[in-house]
Amino acid sequence: MKTRRGAPVWATGATRFAGMPSAHARIGILVLLVFLVACLGAITSPGPRPSSASGIAAGSVAADPPPPGQTDLLLYQSIVAGIRGGSPYYTAAAEAQRMGHYPLKPFFAVRLPTLAVVEAALPPILVNVLLLGLCVGTILAWVARLRPAMTGFVPLGAAGLLAVAGLFVNLDPSFVVFHEVWAGPLIAVSLALRRPGHWLPAVAFGLSAMLIRETALLYVAIMAVFAWIEGERRETLGWLGAIAIFAVVLAAHAHAVSLVSGPLDRVSEGWSGLEGFGFYVRLATISSGLDILPQWLASLVLGMALFGWLAWRDAVATRALVVFAAYAALISLFARSDNFYWALMTTPVLLVGLVFAVDGLRDMIAAARDTRRITVTRVIR
Repeated sequence: MKTRRGAPVWATGATRFAGMPSAHARIGILVLLVFLVACLGAITSPGPRPSSASGIAAGSVAADPPPPGQTDLLLYQSIVAGIRGGSPYYTAAAEAQRMGHYPLKPFFAVRLPTLAVVEAALPPILVNVLLLGLCVGTILAWVARLRPAMTGFVPLGAAGLLAVAGLFVNLDPSFVVFHEVWAGPLIAVSLALRRPGHWLPAVAFGLSAMLIRETALLYVAIMAVFAWIEGERRETLGWLGAIAIFAVVLAAHAHAVSLVSGPLDRVSEGWSGLEGFGFYVRLATISSGLDILPQWLASLVLGMALFGWLAWRDAVATRALVVFAAYAALISLFARSDNFYWALMTTPVLLVGLVFAVDGLRDMIAAARDTRRITVTRVIR
């Protein structure tokens, strides 16, 4: 037997939990509590920390430590400065990575040239303006996407503020050289723009994200699978076409890296961190406005945000939730302790789910508390 549905609080439509059987709702509450406890694993997670060495040279027994103060931020700044000084990208990247004791093997240890070349060609002030414009565009795209699903300006304004909180790091001009700072918002805009029959802008933004950061391939692949499942043949071909373009670019990149690397260059220590789900939660909280909160509270808020995406009964919510889960699994299994910036691929709109958590939690609790019984009365004539 299904339960009664309450009037919406913030969301105009019913959540996935509205009217669910009370037994299912009680199980759902238990699962939610277990999930929130798992999020609290971020408290004991060691969090991001520098690696002991960036890689080892082929045939070497051990690697000497990197120069004092060497960071990924300094590496990317050095590469941009080298290109501005007249060096080709791959020459500048190879020199900077050798100087900083970074690996050049395998080829994906070197970033694609897209972002560094563009930033080197533009004045720094213009680069910062472009990043700010991308962040503002991300917020506006999601406000427009959420407007039909919100009951008024209060929840819509809350969603906008939550998007600002998710872009907390992206809005910091000092991180403009980080590839994830650009790729994350591009993925978020792609998600917001995608609608049935109107997929071309979404594919274009997804391709742009891949050409800046290779791990955006995971997002594009997920979108291709969804399009195929839903029978959107042209959209499926669009996403696959974007992957094909990326594959050609990646092959050219691999060849270019091979021309500037040698047998004595360092080899990456690999991507098998196995840091766990708590590590992802920790990275996602420090990569957003949640960083101002105590870790235990930030972890619970993030968990409720993911619950909110599950509660929203909409195709874009399903896609977003699968994307978040996929990157969470990627980071939990493969990210090393110094790959803290990977979480920036998911944070731009992750917290927006909180606006749907209000109705979702209300509906689940109401369903679990429903004690209606069917009374059968026998009438004898």
